[in-house]
Amino acid sequence: MKTFAYKGYDAAGRASQGLIEALDLKEAREKLQVRGVLPERVAPVEGAPGGHASRRLAFNLDQRAMCYRELASLLQSGLPLVQALDILIQSPELGSNLARLAGVRDRLREGQGLARALAGNSVEVTAFERSVIEVGERVGTLPEVLLRLAQFLDEQKKLRERILTALLYPAVVLTLAILVAIALLGFLLPWVTRMMQEAGVPLSGLTRGMLGLRAWLGPVVLLTIILGTLGWLRFRRTLQASDEARQRFDQRLLRWPLIGRGYAALINMRFARTLAMLLRGGVPLVEALAIAGRATGSAWTTHGTTLGAERVKHGTSLAATLRTIEPLNTSLPAWVQAGEAGGDLAALLEHAAERYQQQWDRLMTRTMSLIEPALILLVGVFVLLIALAILLPILSMNQTLT
Repeated sequence: MKTFAYKGYDAAGRASQGLIEALDLKEAREKLQVRGVLPERVAPVEGAPGGHASRRLAFNLDQRAMCYRELASLLQSGLPLVQALDILIQSPELGSNLARLAGVRDRLREGQGLARALAGNSVEVTAFERSVIEVGERVGTLPEVLLRLAQFLDEQKKLRERILTALLYPAVVLTLAILVAIALLGFLLPWVTRMMQEAGVPLSGLTRGMLGLRAWLGPVVLLTIILGTLGWLRFRRTLQASDEARQRFDQRLLRWPLIGRGYAALINMRFARTLAMLLRGGVPLVEALAIAGRATGSAWTTHGTTLGAERVKHGTSLAATLRTIEPLNTSLPAWVQAGEAGGDLAALLEHAAERYQQQWDRLMTRTMSLIEPALILLVGVFVLLIALAILLPILSMNQTLT
């Protein structure tokens, strides 16, 4: 049986859409006719490029976390995976992504695993999520892994929200500054200048300087935007094409004075939290180490943890292995060593993740506390200079008239 998404009209002429199961497209249309639905479009929900499911709204972080959590609960109650998906597809909260889940269910019926089925039906499901689910299927702890994965995605969402919140105020101030500069330099200053020239009032040096800045700023900004866009596209293409380039970029980023500290704290937090989640879910340490490295988002750390997994496989302790991986070689090995000695490594990793999160939060707070007043000061000085460039000729004309 396959699942088809349809769109059409019922006997009363009202719009009707939904999902229907059938062996093929012909049977799907026949079933719809029996229901009294005149189908306008019927398509399989397979999520292939250009298919019906791929054109729907994104399978975002919130919906994936909810899907994993509910699926874990259904599996823990003893339901088979396909039957659990049957129930999940009835959930109205998933909205436009029901077709995706129906496509996943069809792939499961064909004999594919959940990780592979998700990968084939949604590009939003990350490689990290697929790896975690695949390991959970292999070791027989899929419900626990799905629940931990949902909790992990919730934490990732909170982290993104904190970053966006921290950047919101500077972005608003900068946007307002640009709008004010466009209004003053682009409209008000030229108007005042023409008025002064018609009155025969000489322009001040500041006014002439601002007029020169206005004439120079437009082409420079345009050229900067063009060169910046081309440079960014080339830089992004280089990173996508070469793993070595991504590793070199990560190494340089970690050595930057302020950004490097924040990036290192973020990597340590993600690694510790992911490794704790995987160990709680029953994933073997060697596999968990490699997967946690990929979850950091750092190519340099991923490379180090891949090599480190081989050392752990051959008998090296996790703490000793982490001491060879940058930037996990600072305080995290001490936490791991204490966890290994106490027999509860996952709990110590969770505590370490909380400490790194606190460190990252403090760093972001301090950075924003410096950036915000500096940005306000720069904007204020710039607006003051433009205002003086406008007011000085007006005051000069007023003195001439009196």
